[in-house]
Amino acid sequence: MSLLSREIRANFEGHLKPGSGEEELLGQIDCQRIPRHVAIIMDGNGRWAQKRRLPRVAGHRAGIYSVRETVETAARLRMQVLTLYAFSVENWKRPASEVATLMRLLKEFLRKELATLLKNNIRFETLGRIQELDPSIQKELAIAKAKTATNTGLLFNVALNYGGRAELVDAVKQLIACKTSTDGSDFSINEEALASCLYTAGLPDPDLMVRTSGELRVSNFLLWQIAYAEIWVTDTLWPDFRMKDFFEAIIAYQKRDRRYGGLSSQ
Repeated sequence: MSLLSREIRANFEGHLKPGSGEEELLGQIDCQRIPRHVAIIMDGNGRWAQKRRLPRVAGHRAGIYSVRETVETAARLRMQVLTLYAFSVENWKRPASEVATLMRLLKEFLRKELATLLKNNIRFETLGRIQELDPSIQKELAIAKAKTATNTGLLFNVALNYGGRAELVDAVKQLIACKTSTDGSDFSINEEALASCLYTAGLPDPDLMVRTSGELRVSNFLLWQIAYAEIWVTDTLWPDFRMKDFFEAIIAYQKRDRRYGGLSSQ
């Protein structure tokens, strides 16, 4: 066993639930091939609540535990980036009371989990049109970003007021602004130029995209960045998503033959 494998397994000591199968699954993970960037569409909070005849807010609140466990698991695996899809530009169509609840839960999460982020050397960032959010939300986000800015471990991204198409529009606007602010002599539009204007500029594209609740669509999430991502879908609803599910996603990813349009290495 390599030094890295021993160190990663040591990170989970005392955190694996007996009888859950987590220890066996961890043993199947190749610690040398952890995906650098995992993106997750957290879906199923409403259905989780409906199945239990509870209000939708109960599903959103239950999903916070899944966020906490997923972030901590990613950090222990020494993953570079974890991006969670929390609120899309389309989610404003939901009832105002539900939107207000989601924003309130976000503020609660940031206040309660900041100490955990700092303890685990996790840096917090956001993706999306943050400037359109309520000033009180923007303030909480800014505090979390500032206090974790020097952390060097996992980068924890939360996509808020985010849409893949909106991101591409914003990137093109930035390219145009760049062209008009220079004489244009060295200006060109190519993949590298556009990628440098995305919200994720400088980050590795997702190697793995996970979607909970069994839905087979990408829902306007990281449309440019997931061009070659492996996609793994589970029927598990987000509030029930646990470390075991995350391990299963990574094991499935490691079994894929990633060809990027070329021939198989086999």
